[in-house]
Amino acid sequence: MGSLNAPGARERKFILTGVLLATFLAAIEGTVTGPAGPAIVGDFQGIQWLSWIFTAYLLAMAVTTPIFGKISDLFGRKPVFMGGAIVFLLGSLLCGLSQSMEQLILFRAIQGIGAGALIPMTFTIIGDIYSIKERAKTQGLLSSVWGISSLVGPLLGGYVVDYLSWRWVFVFNLPFGLLSIWFIARYLKEDKVRRKTQIDVAGVLLFAAGMGALLFGLSTGGQNLAWTSPLLLAILGGAALLLVSFVFVERRAPEPMLPLGLFRIRNISVSTGANLLVSTLIIGLSTYVPLWVQGVSGQSAAISGLLLAPMSVGWVLGSIAGGRMILRAGARQTGMLGLLLIAAGAAGLVFLTGDSSQLLLLSLMLVCGVGFGYASTVFTIIAQSSVEHHQRGASTALNTFTRSLGQTVGVAVFGSWLNLNINRLLAVQSGSGVTGADINKLLDPHAGNTLSGEAGSSLRGALEGGLHSLFIVMAVIAVLSLLISSGLRSGVPSSAEEKLELKKA
Repeated sequence: MGSLNAPGARERKFILTGVLLATFLAAIEGTVTGPAGPAIVGDFQGIQWLSWIFTAYLLAMAVTTPIFGKISDLFGRKPVFMGGAIVFLLGSLLCGLSQSMEQLILFRAIQGIGAGALIPMTFTIIGDIYSIKERAKTQGLLSSVWGISSLVGPLLGGYVVDYLSWRWVFVFNLPFGLLSIWFIARYLKEDKVRRKTQIDVAGVLLFAAGMGALLFGLSTGGQNLAWTSPLLLAILGGAALLLVSFVFVERRAPEPMLPLGLFRIRNISVSTGANLLVSTLIIGLSTYVPLWVQGVSGQSAAISGLLLAPMSVGWVLGSIAGGRMILRAGARQTGMLGLLLIAAGAAGLVFLTGDSSQLLLLSLMLVCGVGFGYASTVFTIIAQSSVEHHQRGASTALNTFTRSLGQTVGVAVFGSWLNLNINRLLAVQSGSGVTGADINKLLDPHAGNTLSGEAGSSLRGALEGGLHSLFIVMAVIAVLSLLISSGLRSGVPSSAEEKLELKKA
């Protein structure tokens, strides 16, 4: 494993610049491609595969994140960052040059593999080069990049598609990515410490296969395959068997890919549970608040995007404030404040009606965003500061992976819950002549004009009722995450190394 030479203030600024660039590029790839979807379908005529442009990237990133985190603990952060950046940029270039939908999906998966190395390394490198006091503020800045990317991504993607070509959505990041590589190659110094290592090949293969099958099943369940489909049940059953085998192997591996001992650290086990629930809320709000604005309130897609913007702005503010607060008040109070804000915002959604003012929704999104900023910063600091240097990569990757897993589970569970309740409510309205499939017409500005007044009213009422029940579920999840976070230890989380550092300071 490589250990870092302590860089000077000038070098750290350049390293931070490289890390911020890499984080932004990897994060924005999850959102910038959205506006390119219709243009890609127009070129390749593959609308049935459109969702896999996003799913392939997210699946590959989620599965490989813990693997690269462990590799960095064994062989150093720099080679993993450099290799991940090169793979990411290669995937970006290939996406821009793709000639079919199948090629584009494959190349998006390559991009995702690169992101699986880049994202945990950005947080881990910051954890390595900054002291515990400096790290809290810097990690807040790094976390805010995610909020900024979610706001800028769709706007940038729409501009590029309108004035250039959808292919530029993938290749515009090449010069910035190369600049990031140069900063890290030039200014990040690692000492090579030779030690015998035994690569956990069985653990890597079992985790990749099991988690890949699980995430694939959750992504397709209720959409491409029914939850009762024998094929889907076989995929999920196989995933469970592989993951149980993975746990069995990890308990006996000399250098486990995912050190299960991490879960014996109270702050890590508690924050992992809370992070999993919070991540479902992030994707839930991003997906279903626009559905409420367009389908229930009858506003445009542009308005729904603007109403989500305060959540991104709040995330930035909360990340910075949370990084400062954790040094004064500790992890428990900071984390609970963030989760209390999320719970308050989610509870407020329960009281929305079709006539609610847009100002109320703006305020709720801002409150939730600030809460997400606090929570994400606390979870990252806990992941890094609760372990020694030789486990920091694996612990940080676990935090990142938990976020991806929560979002995947959230999409699957919330989507199935909403469809179930919409169909139930429409079934009660005998004689309306509409079904859950007609919701698509309600959301289509052109097809919506063909609906009769009675049909439109029935569909809007069913959608409002279904989303209302979903917002109740989200509020319950937010309260559960708040209760879980009460198990965090008070004080600033710190490993034995950092406790000594704080004493010297």
